Parts: sequence; C-alpha cells; structure tokens
Amino acid sequence: MPEWINVILRSLTLIVLLFFLVKLLGTKQLSQLNIFETISGIVLGGIAAIHTMDPNTNFSYALIALVIWFLVPFGAEKIALKSKAFRDFTEGKGTVFIQDGKIMEDNLKKEGYSTDDLLEKLRDNNVFLASDVEFAILEPSGSLSVLPKRENRPLTPKDLGIKLAPSKEPQTVIMDGKVLVEPLANLSLNQQWLESELDKMNVSIENVFLAQADNDGQLSVDLFDDMIAVPAPTEKPLLLATMKKCQADLELFSLSTENMQSKEMYDKNSKKLQNAIDRITPYLS
Repeated sequence: MPEWINVILRSLTLIVLLFFLVKLLGTKQLSQLNIFETISGIVLGGIAAIHTMDPNTNFSYALIALVIWFLVPFGAEKIALKSKAFRDFTEGKGTVFIQDGKIMEDNLKKEGYSTDDLLEKLRDNNVFLASDVEFAILEPSGSLSVLPKRENRPLTPKDLGIKLAPSKEPQTVIMDGKVLVEPLANLSLNQQWLESELDKMNVSIENVFLAQADNDGQLSVDLFDDMIAVPAPTEKPLLLATMKKCQADLELFSLSTENMQSKEMYDKNSKKLQNAIDRITPYLS
C-alpha cells in the first residue's frame, strides 16, 4: 500500500477515534480545562500526530496509547465527582483576590498576578474601579468572578418591588425555511397557528430564515430577503392599550352621566377593569 494512502487511512481513523474519546470525556473538557485535562489533551493530540505522519510506527500502539490516555482522565473525572479532596487536587481551588472590599496582596503574589493583571480582569467584568468590588475570586479555570458592592449593582425589578411574569425560553419554530414541529409542540402550538401568524405578516414559510415564538405566542421573524421589513409583534401592547382605553371610557361615562344608577355602574366596572389591568400588566409589559 502506498504511504500516502496509509497516512490518509491513519488520519481518518485517529480523527474518528479522537472525536468519540473527547465526546465521551464530556463538554467540560472543551470549556473548562484543568491542569490534568490540559496535559491529557496535549498528549492525545501528540499521539495522533506522530502515528499519522510516520507510517513506520506500529498503529496498534497508537490505539493502545489513546485508550490509556482516555481511561486515565475519564477515571480521574469520575473520582473527582465523588471526592472533594481529589477534585481540589486535580482541578485546583479558587483564590480570593478581593474580600470585603480589600485587595488580598498575598494571594495575588501567590497566583503570580500583578496589579495590572487584576485591573485587566476587573475590566473584563465591566468594573473599572477596584473600590467598587465587594468580593472577587480567581476560579480554577482562570476566570475572575466579581461581586460588586451593593450600591454599584444594577437595579432589578425585585429591588423596585416590581413583580414580573415568569417566562420560559423562546422556541425556534422555523429554521432555514423549514418548520420545526417539536419546538411548536413544546409551546402547545401547531403548524396551523404558525401559518395563520405568517399570513398576518404576508409571509410564506419558504421565505423565513428564522422564526422564534415565545411562551405568550408572539412570533418574531427574520426573512432571507433583508430588504423586506417585518413588523414586530404587537399583540400584547395592543391588548394592554385596548384595556386602558376601555377603562378610561368607563371613567368618562361615569363623569358625564347624571343618572346615579348608571354612574354607579360605570364607576364600579371601571374599578374592576383597573384592577384587572394592574394584575395583568406584568404579563403584557
């Protein structure tokens, strides 16, 4: 067999094998490598490269080495899940850089971080004054987690005493002009509803690049043709505006009539509708 064919076959075999080995190790291997996992990744790649480019090496040795270097980190990961001490040893522990608003200089030196390095990490977290930070810890992955002081944190609806409706993640119902049935079912919707909503926009399914629906049944659409403007969903704001107009009309009728019975009826229903508006506003905002 010509050597170039041998190289191709070895490459394809090792690529497929590495793919499944890394997949079995889990996505954590790709996003958050500790020292042990980094070494394993380098060695696995090195083994594959050496036995791919050198046809004279024994290919079975490459397979044996790959399996061993897979089993060791895989076994270590399983042990780490059950043992905190082993996990701290292999993955490391977080190091506190700022505590109670004070910079821990000794911990910075321990991790080899200069003041400039700390300030750079803070800027990565959109913090430009170290005095604005209550607590900061260097994670084993190398990222810096920052907790700003309370007065420097963004306001939330909870801080303002505003109650918001619970929301679920939107579902992609059309992708590349094709309807996705399962996401529609997750929202208790069907293709007839989808076609009806698209008809309101004068859009056909084939012209839709991406369409997403939220838990309230509002559909957002992006078309293949970027020159065509698609109106934003208006169902919820329109419903809220209609309810407010009805309530205002009832108040106006109550003020304009001289019939006490009618005035009482309009006033009573106006208050009921206002109560309904107050309760439903968080869901329609």
